[in-house]
Amino acid sequence: MVKHENQERILAQMDNRRKMLAALLCGILGCVCFGAGDWLMIYGDTTYGGTLSWLTEGGSRIPAWRNTLAMALAFPGILFYGIALFAAAQFLRKEKKRKIYRCLTIFSLTPWLCLHLFYIMILYLFAWLSGNGYQPAALPASEALFRHLAWVVPVSELIMLPPYVYWFFLLAGGKSVFPRAMAFSNPLVYYGVLKLLTALMPEGAFRLAFTNGLMSESMALWFGSLILWNALKNREKRNGGA
Repeated sequence: MVKHENQERILAQMDNRRKMLAALLCGILGCVCFGAGDWLMIYGDTTYGGTLSWLTEGGSRIPAWRNTLAMALAFPGILFYGIALFAAAQFLRKEKKRKIYRCLTIFSLTPWLCLHLFYIMILYLFAWLSGNGYQPAALPASEALFRHLAWVVPVSELIMLPPYVYWFFLLAGGKSVFPRAMAFSNPLVYYGVLKLLTALMPEGAFRLAFTNGLMSESMALWFGSLILWNALKNREKRNGGA
C-alpha cells in the first residue's frame, strides 16, 4: 500500500514537472513571437534625420507585410506569455502571494500589445508616406504622432512592470521555492545587463533591432533561468532518491 502511494506521488510530481516545463517553454515561444516582431518592424539601414533614432532610412523602406506580421505575432505571443507567467506563480510559497502576482500579471499583459501596436502604427505611417509620394511629410507627421501619444509609453510601462518588481522582492525575501539569489534572475535585471551590452555593439541594423527587442530577449533569459533551475533541482532529487 505504501509502495503504491509512493509510486502515485512520484508520478504526480513527474506530471507537474512536465506541465511546468511545457508552460515555461510556452513563455520562450512567446518571446520568439514578440522578439521576431521587434526585429521585423525596425531592422534595416540605421541612418536617420530627425529627433527619433528609430525612424530610420531602413524603416522608411520596410514593406507593409513586415509590420503586419510583427503585429500578428503579438497575439499568440501574449497568450504564450500568459501561460508561462501564470504557471510561474506555483514557485511562490503562499497562495495570497500567488493571487497578488497573478492579478498584477493580468493587468500587465495589455501594455505588451499596446506598445507593440503604438510603435508599429507610427512605423507603418512613416513607411507609407515615404513610399507613396509624401516623403517630405513622412518624418514630421510621424514625429508629431509620436509626440502627441508619447504618454502611452510611460503609462504602459507603469502597468507592465509591477509583477516583475513584485517577483523580485518575493524571491529576495525568501517567499518562493528558489534561493534568494534567484531574485537577480529577473527580466528587469537582465534588461539592464543587455542594455549595457548594447553600448559595446557597433552601430548598425543588428544593434538597433536587438535594442528594440530587449524586453523580449530579457524575458527569454528569465524563462530560461527558471527552466534551468527546475532541471537542476529535479536532477538533485533523482540523485538523492537513488
